[in-house]
Amino acid sequence: MNIKEFWKNVLEQNEKEMRSYFCPDAYVNWHCSNEHFTVDEYIKANCEYPGNWDGEVERIHESEKILITVTHVYLKDKTMSFHVTSFIKLEEDKIKSLDEYWADDGGAPLWRQEMQIGKPIR
Repeated sequence: MNIKEFWKNVLEQNEKEMRSYFCPDAYVNWHCSNEHFTVDEYIKANCEYPGNWDGEVERIHESEKILITVTHVYLKDKTMSFHVTSFIKLEEDKIKSLDEYWADDGGAPLWRQEMQIGKPIR
């Protein structure tokens, strides 16, 4: 499975191509919002989400039956930015399950800023 092509299709909200990556009985869990989706529901949620999106896969870890990706996802106008960690279980080179953790990008909380610890990664 070409994970970068999968993410390209997700970001382009390309319903037809996205569907081709999944097993018929696959499911998707978005843990941060406590949501469980069928493939159809996941594609609907993704493709009907407002805005024009872009992003890049920043990290990939592969083993025999699981892929782990960290992807920076953002609106093209840069008004919203997220990092998503995805755990992708494969069966016959198709997604059997997708467990994702979405995090809003932003600065350190005030209490840590006041401690004057840490520094920006980038």
